[in-house]
Amino acid sequence: MNRQHNCDVLIIGSGAAGLSLALHLAQNADVVVLSKGPVNEGSTYYAQGGVAAVFDENDSIASHVSDTLIAGAGICDKEVVEYTTENAKACLEWLIHQGVDFDREEDQGGDVRYHLTREGGHSHRRILHAADATGQAIQTTLVERVKQHSRIRIFERYNAIDLICQPDKSAKDRKCIGAYIWNRNSEKVERVQAKKTILATGGASKVYQYTSNPDVASGDGIAMAWRAGCRVANMEFNQFHPTCLFHPDAGTFLLTEALRGEGAILRRPDGSRFMPSFDERAELAPRDIVARAIDYEMKRLGADCMYLDISHKPADFIKQHFPTIYEKTKSLGIDITKQPMPVVPAAHYTCGGVMINKQGKTDIDNLYAIGEVAYTGLHGANRMASNSLLECLVFARAAAIEITESLDKYQSYISLPPWDESRVTDSDEEVVIQHNWHELRLFMWDYVGIVRTTKRLERALHRVELLQREIDEYYRNFRVSNNLLELRNLVQVAELIIRCAMERKESRGLHYTLDYPELDENAGATILTPVKN
Repeated sequence: MNRQHNCDVLIIGSGAAGLSLALHLAQNADVVVLSKGPVNEGSTYYAQGGVAAVFDENDSIASHVSDTLIAGAGICDKEVVEYTTENAKACLEWLIHQGVDFDREEDQGGDVRYHLTREGGHSHRRILHAADATGQAIQTTLVERVKQHSRIRIFERYNAIDLICQPDKSAKDRKCIGAYIWNRNSEKVERVQAKKTILATGGASKVYQYTSNPDVASGDGIAMAWRAGCRVANMEFNQFHPTCLFHPDAGTFLLTEALRGEGAILRRPDGSRFMPSFDERAELAPRDIVARAIDYEMKRLGADCMYLDISHKPADFIKQHFPTIYEKTKSLGIDITKQPMPVVPAAHYTCGGVMINKQGKTDIDNLYAIGEVAYTGLHGANRMASNSLLECLVFARAAAIEITESLDKYQSYISLPPWDESRVTDSDEEVVIQHNWHELRLFMWDYVGIVRTTKRLERALHRVELLQREIDEYYRNFRVSNNLLELRNLVQVAELIIRCAMERKESRGLHYTLDYPELDENAGATILTPVKN
C-alpha cells in the first residue's frame, strides 16, 4: 500500500505563487507544498527584472492598465488587468513586509525611495527590483518564511503524477480530492489527500529546444489539469525572450530586459543598430516585436546571433545595476563595460494555461491554478515585462481569501484509491525517453517557434501524435520516473500549443504565421475543451 499524506491544502509548486499562497493560508490551514526539485529550483529564482506596480506619483494605475492592454495586442481581459494593477501595490507591500529588500535611492530632496526601472512596453518607471536578481531575493525570502512556519510542510524532490478526482454529490461534476505523487528519493508513488489542491507549477517552455527556463518547467500542471477535465486557453502564445546570452558555456543565462530599459542597444554583427527600423519604440518595444526582429536579422544575415550593447554607459553604473550579469559575462571572457553581449531569443514564458476565474478556481471543484500555469486573461497575446511575478502575488492572495472562506465546508480526511503498479516493470529502454525528448523539443523549435506556417504546424501535430502513442504505451508498461513523467506532460502540452496555434487564423502578439499575417478584428481567446470520458 502506498503511503498517504493528509492536509487541508496541497500546493503543487514552490515558486512565488505557491509559496506566497502557502504563507497566506497557513494561519488557518495545514499546508503541504510539493517541490519537484530543491525548493529554490524554479523560474522565480532566476527572474532578473522585477515586479511592476505604481509607486511613482507621476505614474498611474490607468497608465499601467493601458500599457498592459497594448502589449497584450487587443485580447487581454480588461477587467482582470484592472483588478491586477489595482492590487499590485498592496501585494508588493506585503512582499516587502515579508523581508524582500528592493533597491532604494535618494532623491534630490534627500528622501529615500524605491529605485524604479523601466522595461519594454512600460511608459513609466514602475519596476521594483533587487539589482538584477529580483527573483532570487523573492524566492529566498519566501522560502525562509515558509520554513519557519509550523503549519507548512515542504516535500522536496516530489513529482505530481496526476490529480485524483471523483464525482460530487450530484454526479454531474467532478471534484479534486488530492493527487498521486512520486517520491524521487525513495522512487515510490505516494498519495496526498487535500480539501483544496492548487496548481502552481509554472510554465512549459522546456517544450522548446532553446529556453531560458530551468529544467523543471515541463508543463506538469497544465497537462494534469487537462487530463482531469479542465479547459485551457491561449496556449499558442509562447513568449520568446529576445536576449538570452549566446555562449557555449552560458547554459540558459538570461539578459534582463532592464538592460534595454537602462539604455542598452541591439546591434548587428557589423555594429549597426536595427530596432528603430522595426518599431518606433526601438529596444523598448514589447518582447514579441523585439524577438521577431532579432530572429529576422539572424535569418536574413545568416548570423548565429545579434548583440546587446550597454558599453556606452559608465562602468560603475553597469556594475551597480547589473552585478550578476557583469560577473557572469566576465567569467565567460566578456567585459560588458567595454564590449557587446552576443544574444539569441529563447522560449521564456507561457502566456496561456489552465482557465481560472479571479479567485483562481478551475473548472473542477476544489482545484485552483495560479501563476504561469494559469490563464487569467492578464497577458493576452503577449506578456508585458515584470507583470508575471505580479500576477503570481495578486492571484495567490485572491485564491487565499476564497480558500480560507470555504475550507470548513469540506469533509474530513478520507482514504484515497491506492496506486496500482502490479502490472508494470522497471524500464530497460531509457534511450526511448531520451530520443523522444530531443525529437519533441527540436521539432517544436523548428515548426512551432517564433514564425509559423500551417504546413509546419500540421507536420508538428503529426509528429506529436506519434510520440503520444509511444509514450502512452511506455507509461502503461513501465514504472514511472522523473524523465518519463516530464516527457508525458511535455508531449501533452505540445499538442495543446499546436492545436491552439492551428485554430488562430491571424497573426497577433506572440503568434506570427506567414499564412495569416493580418489581424482578425473579431478574434478573442483560443479555448480548448477536453472530451469527457
